[in-house]
Amino acid sequence: MTSRPRRTRSSSQAHSLKVLLIALTILGCIVLGTLLEYALAIAATTTADASGLLPASGRVLAAPASLNAVIDNLRNVIVGLLVALATLFLTVGGVRYILAGGDPGEVESAKKTLRYAALGYGIAVLAPLLVSVLKGIVGSS
Repeated sequence: MTSRPRRTRSSSQAHSLKVLLIALTILGCIVLGTLLEYALAIAATTTADASGLLPASGRVLAAPASLNAVIDNLRNVIVGLLVALATLFLTVGGVRYILAGGDPGEVESAKKTLRYAALGYGIAVLAPLLVSVLKGIVGSS
Protein backbone atom coordinates (compact mmCIF):
# COMPACT_ATOMS: atom_id res chain seq x y z
CA MET A 1 0.00 0.00 0.00
CA THR A 2 1.42 3.34 -1.02
CA SER A 3 1.18 6.14 1.39
CA ARG A 4 -0.22 9.46 0.38
CA PRO A 5 2.26 12.34 0.56
CA ARG A 6 1.59 14.56 3.51
CA ARG A 7 0.99 18.23 3.04
CA THR A 8 4.17 19.92 4.01
CA ARG A 9 4.70 23.31 5.46
CA SER A 10 6.04 24.67 2.16
CA SER A 11 2.81 23.64 0.40
CA SER A 12 0.82 25.49 3.03
CA GLN A 13 3.07 28.52 2.63
CA ALA A 14 2.62 28.41 -1.14
CA HIS A 15 -1.14 28.39 -0.67
CA SER A 16 -0.94 31.37 1.71
CA LEU A 17 1.27 33.22 -0.76
CA LYS A 18 -1.22 32.55 -3.55
CA VAL A 19 -4.09 33.92 -1.45
CA LEU A 20 -2.00 36.97 -0.57
CA LEU A 21 -1.19 37.60 -4.24
CA ILE A 22 -4.87 37.35 -5.15
CA ALA A 23 -5.80 39.82 -2.44
CA LEU A 24 -3.05 42.24 -3.52
CA THR A 25 -4.08 41.96 -7.18
CA ILE A 26 -7.70 42.73 -6.36
CA LEU A 27 -6.72 45.61 -4.08
CA GLY A 28 -4.32 47.02 -6.68
CA CYS A 29 -6.93 46.89 -9.41
CA ILE A 30 -9.50 48.58 -7.20
CA VAL A 31 -7.02 51.35 -6.35
CA LEU A 32 -6.08 51.78 -10.03
CA GLY A 33 -9.71 51.94 -11.09
CA THR A 34 -10.54 54.42 -8.34
CA LEU A 35 -7.64 56.68 -9.30
CA LEU A 36 -8.63 56.62 -12.96
CA GLU A 37 -12.26 57.36 -12.12
CA TYR A 38 -11.12 60.23 -9.89
CA ALA A 39 -8.96 61.64 -12.69
CA LEU A 40 -11.89 61.42 -15.11
CA ALA A 41 -14.21 63.12 -12.61
CA ILE A 42 -11.73 65.98 -12.22
CA ALA A 43 -11.42 66.29 -16.00
CA ALA A 44 -15.22 66.33 -16.39
CA THR A 45 -15.62 68.95 -13.65
CA THR A 46 -12.93 71.12 -15.21
CA THR A 47 -14.63 70.86 -18.60
CA ALA A 48 -18.01 71.71 -17.08
CA ASP A 49 -16.56 74.65 -15.14
CA ALA A 50 -14.93 76.02 -18.29
CA SER A 51 -18.25 75.86 -20.13
CA GLY A 52 -20.03 77.73 -17.32
CA LEU A 53 -22.43 74.93 -16.41
CA LEU A 54 -21.35 74.60 -12.79
CA PRO A 55 -21.69 77.37 -10.24
CA ALA A 56 -19.48 77.60 -7.17
CA SER A 57 -21.80 75.25 -5.25
CA GLY A 58 -21.25 72.47 -7.82
CA ARG A 59 -24.89 72.08 -8.93
CA VAL A 60 -25.75 71.97 -12.60
CA LEU A 61 -27.76 75.04 -13.64
CA ALA A 62 -28.92 74.12 -17.11
CA ALA A 63 -28.79 71.42 -19.73
CA PRO A 64 -25.94 71.55 -22.24
CA ALA A 65 -26.59 74.24 -24.80
CA SER A 66 -24.73 72.75 -27.75
CA LEU A 67 -24.13 69.48 -29.50
CA ASN A 68 -20.46 69.70 -28.52
CA ALA A 69 -21.34 69.74 -24.83
CA VAL A 70 -23.63 66.74 -25.25
CA ILE A 71 -20.93 64.80 -27.13
CA ASP A 72 -18.33 65.70 -24.49
CA ASN A 73 -20.63 64.58 -21.68
CA LEU A 74 -21.35 61.35 -23.51
CA ARG A 75 -17.61 60.80 -24.00
CA ASN A 76 -17.00 61.23 -20.27
CA VAL A 77 -19.67 58.67 -19.41
CA ILE A 78 -18.38 56.15 -21.95
CA VAL A 79 -14.78 56.59 -20.81
CA GLY A 80 -15.86 56.02 -17.21
CA LEU A 81 -17.65 52.82 -18.18
CA LEU A 82 -14.65 51.65 -20.23
CA VAL A 83 -12.27 52.25 -17.34
CA ALA A 84 -14.56 50.39 -14.93
CA LEU A 85 -14.93 47.45 -17.32
CA ALA A 86 -11.18 47.34 -18.06
CA THR A 87 -10.45 47.35 -14.33
CA LEU A 88 -12.83 44.42 -13.88
CA PHE A 89 -11.07 42.53 -16.71
CA LEU A 90 -7.68 43.36 -15.17
CA THR A 91 -8.80 41.97 -11.83
CA VAL A 92 -10.27 38.80 -13.34
CA GLY A 93 -7.19 38.26 -15.52
CA GLY A 94 -4.83 38.72 -12.60
CA VAL A 95 -6.74 36.28 -10.42
CA ARG A 96 -6.93 33.73 -13.26
CA TYR A 97 -3.18 34.07 -13.84
CA ILE A 98 -2.41 33.53 -10.17
CA LEU A 99 -4.74 30.54 -9.92
CA ALA A 100 -3.52 28.95 -13.19
CA GLY A 101 -1.00 26.84 -11.32
CA GLY A 102 1.19 26.37 -14.39
CA ASP A 103 -1.56 24.99 -16.61
CA PRO A 104 -0.68 26.34 -20.09
CA GLY A 105 -4.31 26.63 -21.20
CA GLU A 106 -5.31 28.61 -18.13
CA VAL A 107 -2.22 30.83 -18.35
CA GLU A 108 -3.00 31.63 -22.00
CA SER A 109 -6.63 32.36 -21.10
CA ALA A 110 -5.51 34.69 -18.31
CA LYS A 111 -3.09 36.47 -20.64
CA LYS A 112 -5.89 36.94 -23.16
CA THR A 113 -8.07 38.50 -20.47
CA LEU A 114 -5.21 40.85 -19.50
CA ARG A 115 -4.82 41.82 -23.18
CA TYR A 116 -8.51 42.70 -23.31
CA ALA A 117 -8.08 44.88 -20.22
CA ALA A 118 -5.15 46.68 -21.85
CA LEU A 119 -7.25 47.16 -25.00
CA GLY A 120 -10.05 48.67 -22.88
CA TYR A 121 -7.65 51.10 -21.22
CA GLY A 122 -6.22 52.00 -24.64
CA ILE A 123 -9.66 52.77 -26.05
CA ALA A 124 -10.47 54.85 -22.96
CA VAL A 125 -7.28 56.87 -23.48
CA LEU A 126 -8.06 57.37 -27.18
CA ALA A 127 -11.69 58.41 -26.56
CA PRO A 128 -11.02 62.15 -27.01
CA LEU A 129 -9.48 61.46 -30.42
CA LEU A 130 -12.43 59.27 -31.39
CA VAL A 131 -14.85 62.01 -30.32
CA SER A 132 -13.03 64.61 -32.39
CA VAL A 133 -13.29 62.29 -35.42
CA LEU A 134 -17.00 61.86 -34.68
CA LYS A 135 -17.40 65.64 -34.45
CA GLY A 136 -15.69 65.96 -37.82
CA ILE A 137 -18.05 63.42 -39.38
CA VAL A 138 -21.15 65.01 -37.84
CA GLY A 139 -19.93 68.44 -38.85
CA SER A 140 -20.28 70.20 -35.50
CA SER A 141 -17.45 72.48 -34.53
